[in-house]
Amino acid sequence: MAAYKARLKAFEDNLNNEKIDLKILRKLCFNGCPYEHGYRSTCWKFVYIIGDISICINFAGYILLNYLPLDVSQWKEILQKQRKLYTHFVDEMIVEPGTKASAGSQVDDHPLNPNPDSNWGAFFKDNDMLLQIDKDCRRLCPDLFFFQKATEYPCKEIIHADSRVETLRKRVEHCVLQSESLQVDRFGKSNMRATRRKASEEYMLLPDGQEAHWEVVERILFIYAKLNPGQGYVQGMNEILGPIYYTFASDPRSECKEFAEADSFFCFTNLMAEIRDIFIKTLDFDVECGIGSMMTKFSDKLKDKDEFLYNRIQELDLKPQFYAFRWLTLLLSQEFPLPDVLRIWDSLFADENRFNFLICICCAMLMVVRDEILNEDFPTVMKLVQNFQTSKIDLHLILSKAVDIR
Repeated sequence: MAAYKARLKAFEDNLNNEKIDLKILRKLCFNGCPYEHGYRSTCWKFVYIIGDISICINFAGYILLNYLPLDVSQWKEILQKQRKLYTHFVDEMIVEPGTKASAGSQVDDHPLNPNPDSNWGAFFKDNDMLLQIDKDCRRLCPDLFFFQKATEYPCKEIIHADSRVETLRKRVEHCVLQSESLQVDRFGKSNMRATRRKASEEYMLLPDGQEAHWEVVERILFIYAKLNPGQGYVQGMNEILGPIYYTFASDPRSECKEFAEADSFFCFTNLMAEIRDIFIKTLDFDVECGIGSMMTKFSDKLKDKDEFLYNRIQELDLKPQFYAFRWLTLLLSQEFPLPDVLRIWDSLFADENRFNFLICICCAMLMVVRDEILNEDFPTVMKLVQNFQTSKIDLHLILSKAVDIR
């Protein structure tokens, strides 16, 4: 308890300075950000370098989510500017199109208008993408009730009783089909269910005037996809955004929770700028870049640190595509309970070479179950690595091992 109080005091002292000491901040965050006083929410938003970079001794690349500068005096101006910009995105891409669609748009514009500049044309073009975003966001962190709860700060322009805006959720409900075909996503998961749920259960909604947290995540992803048409939305992005939004929306300070949506959008955008190659499907098997390159580095690292274990995995023909593909692409967000994911991301975001450390964590995960891999058959080992969360291994043991590997 005394050590934990000392850590809280260290965070408090560093964050109360006019200029944050990056070296101290990185070390503190790497060892875990406390939830108290919104320290994790605040720390994840660093570090945006403007002006004199001399305050960042030995700075090498971005750390954390690159949103706030180390100079505390600049926070207010930057936050106001970014949050205003996000409000503009919502108005331009959701409120205005939603109003036109619900009102029937202009007299000379209609759903069958062949004009490529038709508002309806863009509206329908977005629907396929929106259907996938909606499906993924509804099932975000199913073991956690948080995303099904109503947010305290919904988008008033959309949910207001007098609003004529068709929400993203309503757009999906209007165009969703009752039938469903079997599909397999990039991570090998199918959409087949043992029992098909009724429509009323599939789309259980909050009362009018309320907005669930998953709907906020849906809106962020939709706007991100609209602003990045070359990439659009790719399955798995919801798993990257979810923990970020949860962290900001769970901040105990109301002034931070109120703008969790805007802040999450920009932090997610900054993170995606670093990992966007991972979500480009054409690079899945490229050994030079994208997820293909990361899986190659992962295999090489494991061979270097534990060649006997590496050879056993080769003998079993347990290819990294079977398990490490998801581990690396989703930054381990589906392999551990959310509190553990947040702790892992503290270290990842704080590390100067975060994706090399991610590879070290993945190697550590295999090494802590080394005995099972060496002694069990292929089906047992496959089940183990594809359902790592059920192994109940101490996360601190994995992180400690990852540090040793690094």
